[in-house]
Amino acid sequence: MITSLESAEEAPIELTKSERVYNYLRSRIRDLRIPPGAPLRKNEIALECGVSRAPVSEAIAQLAREGLIEVFPQSGSFVSQIRPQDIRESMFIRTALEVEAVKQVTLEADKGLLQKLEENIQAQAAALKDSELNLAKYDDLDEALHAEIFAAIDSPRAQLLLEQARVLLDRPRFLALPVNHRPQETLGEHRRIVEAISTGDPEFAGAAMRVHLRNVSRAIEANLSQIEMEHE
Repeated sequence: MITSLESAEEAPIELTKSERVYNYLRSRIRDLRIPPGAPLRKNEIALECGVSRAPVSEAIAQLAREGLIEVFPQSGSFVSQIRPQDIRESMFIRTALEVEAVKQVTLEADKGLLQKLEENIQAQAAALKDSELNLAKYDDLDEALHAEIFAAIDSPRAQLLLEQARVLLDRPRFLALPVNHRPQETLGEHRRIVEAISTGDPEFAGAAMRVHLRNVSRAIEANLSQIEMEHE
């Protein structure tokens, strides 16, 4: 069950109680602090978050719609298992959305956006030169680059779909498996995406993003193969 609590008071005050609980649970499910198959006890969560059971129920219902929680009427609520089919479907959705997004961004990119993307690339390169390589920090920069590109199309509904797909894809990365982080290769792919955007050629940029996400998919597949073996 939940082993540590970060104060719910740290959440932005404009969030509703159910949103605070949702963010609390979602982040812990995403990074496996609440592992697949773990039961979710509403009374315990309510106490930890300083809310009643109603916001907890609302948050669990939302996470169930996103595929992170399974609700069994006679048994309770449990964190969903990591299922290869769900992961592959999420990767399909992510690729479709991000490839089309980068094409649109390439047609409309201004100097401000290109500068932000280049600064992110420089930060990634600096992180990899650090004698104490922090892959968590590098992963944050990786995610920020993709987020910056996608945010530029200004489509909240598409953003929601992408976030729902990505959270399912994140869990295999946190498993205690020999994950292929391939940061140097990823940095090169990110450079090519940003360079392609700067050319103004949407097909070129789309191809660069597709190649990158294909390699991401292959790394995830390496983990999925082990997950499938463990369940045989």
